[in-house]
Amino acid sequence: MRILLTGGAGFIGSNMARCLLSREECFMVNLDKLTYAGNLGSIADLLDHHRHLFVQGDMGDSLLVSSLFRNHAPSAVINLAAETHVDRSIDHPADFVRTNINGTFTILEAAREYWNTLSGQEKEAFRFIHVSTDEVYGPNEKGEHLREGSAYAPRSPYSASKASGDHLARAYHATYGFPAIITVSSNNYGPFQFPEKLIPLMIQKALRSEKLPLYGDGSQTRDWLYVEDNCRALLSVLFRGTPGETYHIGGSCEKTNLQVVSHICHILDTLRPRVGRRSYLDLISFVRDRPGH
Repeated sequence: MRILLTGGAGFIGSNMARCLLSREECFMVNLDKLTYAGNLGSIADLLDHHRHLFVQGDMGDSLLVSSLFRNHAPSAVINLAAETHVDRSIDHPADFVRTNINGTFTILEAAREYWNTLSGQEKEAFRFIHVSTDEVYGPNEKGEHLREGSAYAPRSPYSASKASGDHLARAYHATYGFPAIITVSSNNYGPFQFPEKLIPLMIQKALRSEKLPLYGDGSQTRDWLYVEDNCRALLSVLFRGTPGETYHIGGSCEKTNLQVVSHICHILDTLRPRVGRRSYLDLISFVRDRPGH
């Protein structure tokens, strides 16, 4: 099975690459632009793998993307390429529109054109997995479980751009019969995560005895999902999912940001005690909430 993986040098992407290569039947073309969140170091051990081809490039480059379909004839696409950092989207929204909307359109259109050249079982088996985020639903103020089909209510340029990509993928299925599937996951954590994200950021700051900044009063709640669990779920969707469907992937681990950071502090108190045996909890600092949080 030939997989075109976009964003495969990023956090979830690098873990997904390993997950795919653990299956003997998978050959992978890994496309990544290598922006701030894409790091060759995350896949350094894969670069010489005989079933892994790395291509540096932008999924918004229509000529490049079309050539990848033409030259490698993938049987599936897993679209993980995205600008993902909410705070950055507030300061630089144009980057998020360019990648998450225009880039998604470009690869969807290239994939559709390629899919139209297929016939028989090859066309029937082709899949386009578009990976999204629970941020598209906005705040869950009543604490209810979100369902596939819940109303979108994005609150940041990041979540709005991801919602737009979702709508494009859904529209391509409805309009053209294109075999797109959408997955929506909660907050991932784990190996190779970009250090601006909450868990690695707090670990690094704590080990440097720096303040641990929490927005507002730290009561915002997230559902946490270990990244390798998400990757296994994506594999299930790839092999068993139904085109046109949306699948939610969660960790059933809802915690406030304050609970997460406090838990990190308690672990570090045991593993790396501070001088004077002072708790890392003393470093927690509450700061002004971000817009739209």
